[in-house]
Amino acid sequence: MDLLLLEKTLLGLFAAITLSIVISKLRGKRLRLPPGPVPVPIFGNWLQVGDDLNHRNLAALARKFGDAFLLRMGQRNLVVVSSPPLAREVLHTQGVEFGSRTRNVVFDIFTGKGQDMVFTVYGDHWRKMRRIMTVPFFTNKVVQQYHTGWEAEAQSVVDDVRADPKAATDGIVLRNRLQLMMYNNMYRIMFDRRFDSMNDPLFLQLKALNGERSRLAQSFEYNYGDFIPILRPFLRGYLKICKEVKERRLKLFKDYFLEERKKLSSTKPSNNAELKCAIDHILDAQNKGEINEDNVLYIVENINVAAIETTLWSIEWGIAELVNHPEIQKKLRNELDAVLGPGNPITEPDTHKLPYLQAVIKETLRFRMAIPLLVPHMNLHDAKLGGYDIPAESKILVNAWLLANNPEQWKKPEEFRPERFLEEESHVEANGNDFRYLPFGVGRRSCPGIILALPILGITIGRLVQNFELLPPPGQDKLDTTEKGGQFSLHILKHYTVVAKPRVF
Repeated sequence: MDLLLLEKTLLGLFAAITLSIVISKLRGKRLRLPPGPVPVPIFGNWLQVGDDLNHRNLAALARKFGDAFLLRMGQRNLVVVSSPPLAREVLHTQGVEFGSRTRNVVFDIFTGKGQDMVFTVYGDHWRKMRRIMTVPFFTNKVVQQYHTGWEAEAQSVVDDVRADPKAATDGIVLRNRLQLMMYNNMYRIMFDRRFDSMNDPLFLQLKALNGERSRLAQSFEYNYGDFIPILRPFLRGYLKICKEVKERRLKLFKDYFLEERKKLSSTKPSNNAELKCAIDHILDAQNKGEINEDNVLYIVENINVAAIETTLWSIEWGIAELVNHPEIQKKLRNELDAVLGPGNPITEPDTHKLPYLQAVIKETLRFRMAIPLLVPHMNLHDAKLGGYDIPAESKILVNAWLLANNPEQWKKPEEFRPERFLEEESHVEANGNDFRYLPFGVGRRSCPGIILALPILGITIGRLVQNFELLPPPGQDKLDTTEKGGQFSLHILKHYTVVAKPRVF
């Protein structure tokens, strides 16, 4: 069997080499492609640049090849955009042309080949999914309805940390408790449910499966099989694990959450006024025939990853930077005390009258962008970009991290300095009003979760700084902020221990 596979692989390689050379010659005559390293047959630039296409490696290539450059990764064309004008072209001016999503062999498994909202192609299905998800998840009404719940969850974190005797001496891994908080924040919205503790069996199952899903999807290990399809047989074991994790997750969502909401709704009149949580709205759309049950499950899959994990990463980064910059932490605490009064807990409406808190959040999102390459875009048809020809179905990466950390565009971007958003960059907002700063993207495929993420960040960071002096663990001067990148994510490599000394009011 192995010999047969080897024979087929070698024949496939020969055919692919021949085809690659022919296509390359034909395209070379009629297309003006972006610059980039010289590709070799079959492998393209893969052997030169490797699997790890993280934001820093791509920034280094941009310095060499320019603001738009092309990588041929096996059979895939990958175009990287690294300037505000070109980002505007991709995300806004030509938002329709570049509005689709490219997936890969693993994301195809986890999203049912684009049956969700985040990874579907631009078109009727995406418009329908976006419309159905917006009302129950992404409006000011949702913020007004749920912000007291977010405040209660943040206070519960404060209370648990105060009650932990080790927190003020040896320190605790604060992320673990914040993770429970984020699940409760989003499961309140989705299912009108919360988990009582970090030991809740259902919470532990969800956390484990979602964590495994993130690890498998964000890993660079499978890129070779995605770039070069004839190598995919070597990914059988990896893809089998992905399918098993996908099936277990969707079964968990269905058995423990969707079915329960269906039972509850069946005992009530069919009236929109009775819809209590987001999934009731989603199930109502299913009952009307607008979407099917698979779409419902993949909406839940999107929220579990996109809303919970990314916000949690940003909170974790923000706390780390405040620990490592005690003068910034003190300045923020002074603002909270001066505006709200010592001991008066911050609420969502308060976040709008705390400019330094807003600046700390903006700087965290700039300096430690959770999705530094945004979610990849794709053009379904041949397109033009910056005077270059972009072949159909090219993967377009906007290096949003480089846009926000380019020393030609920003004053000392390597420094964590919230004051920049009160001084020279005071006009810049996180909503994409400046194409140098796109933590949530902009345009048709921007992240709608901005409306939830910003207040949750403000409430959580605000309450922690109000109640504790946050310090490195004994014997350390600073926390380790080594980055761990993924396919397009950025989180901290090690979940750090932090000492939380309670304040006395």
